[in-house]
Amino acid sequence: MHKVEKTDYGVRLTLGGFIKEDEMSEWAGESQRILSELPASFGVFLDMRELKPLPPECRPIVIEVQKMFKERGMVRSVAIFADYVTTMQTKRMSKETGIYEWERYLDASAESDWENIGILWVRDGIDPDR
Repeated sequence: MHKVEKTDYGVRLTLGGFIKEDEMSEWAGESQRILSELPASFGVFLDMRELKPLPPECRPIVIEVQKMFKERGMVRSVAIFADYVTTMQTKRMSKETGIYEWERYLDASAESDWENIGILWVRDGIDPDR
């Protein structure tokens, strides 16, 4: 399951369940199309609470999407998780693509106000890590 939605702060991406390569490619295509509708700088809110660990063939697709968003003008992003393995996969890819510095990670199972905290980071730059 995936969704790509334009928002007032940029884009909200949702990934959930077991995602295979074909669906991940579809998500990447939708993400690329929405970039033309975004301003020169924007934020990304990534809801991955329901996502299961990704198969290896999805990794290059996620890396390309991360690079695409950063090159196009992403200034901040937040990733919301409830699964340790998925969190570690995403952090590792974010370090590879250079977006780790601008991305924050929230554990929805430990933080009840995860959505508000994430939006405050993406839209207003209020760092949840401080």
